[in-house]
Amino acid sequence: MLKSGVDMFAYIMQMQGKAYRDVGIRKTIQVNIDGRSYFVKQHFGVGWREIFKNLFSFKRPILSAITEVNAIQKLVSIGIATTPLVGYGVKGKSPATLQSFIITEDLGNIISLEDLCVDWNSKPPSEKLKRRLIVEVAMIARKLHENGINHRDFYLCHLCLDADLLAKNEIKFYLIDLHRVLIHKTISTNDNMKDIAALYFSSMGIGLTKRDLLRFKMHYLPKSVLGNNFWQAVENRASKLYKKFHSDKFQKRLAAEKSAIS
Repeated sequence: MLKSGVDMFAYIMQMQGKAYRDVGIRKTIQVNIDGRSYFVKQHFGVGWREIFKNLFSFKRPILSAITEVNAIQKLVSIGIATTPLVGYGVKGKSPATLQSFIITEDLGNIISLEDLCVDWNSKPPSEKLKRRLIVEVAMIARKLHENGINHRDFYLCHLCLDADLLAKNEIKFYLIDLHRVLIHKTISTNDNMKDIAALYFSSMGIGLTKRDLLRFKMHYLPKSVLGNNFWQAVENRASKLYKKFHSDKFQKRLAAEKSAIS
């Protein structure tokens, strides 16, 4: 129980828990409150340097947890399951020093698509399961983009399945990690391409066939709608992402982030 007069915003911003991500300006922790598990994302202010870096790169800077709050509400409104929102708060006026937090429910026993597929090369899944997963992911992507939503981190690791239902041969996806989501008034084909390229990059190496890729394309949007240029751009960007990910510089950065958490 909290004592009366406690600054709730300050209390939440100072909370400690099991760290899942800590990059200085943003931290994600798991906490237990009254026997229930929650995730808290604390945003400590991005600073002017980060803002200008994004603007000079023609990117919209992410200033606070409100981006994720809006994303959760939008996804719920169009029928895409995600982490249920519990609460949020924002403090400050300057965009460089805004502090904020968001609290979401722990989804419990889930497995990311990345972890589910990790052994597919050596232990292929049933064709039926693979087809169902591909179609479901394609339909999620289609629903996002038809509603002007771009995830901007649309990797297999952010598509999670209810593990208990999966054991019963039922599929329920959750789309997570929404802190960079953009919601457009009009559909952005280029941003859609970037989302699909990220998904394609993260699926390299799991043994997908040309038929699997064709199935995804047909359920996302037929070739007759998008044309060859879109899919060629997807392949080109995915190849660049693959090269960047496996570079020494990126791997060192990744190792440093993991080390900071541990």
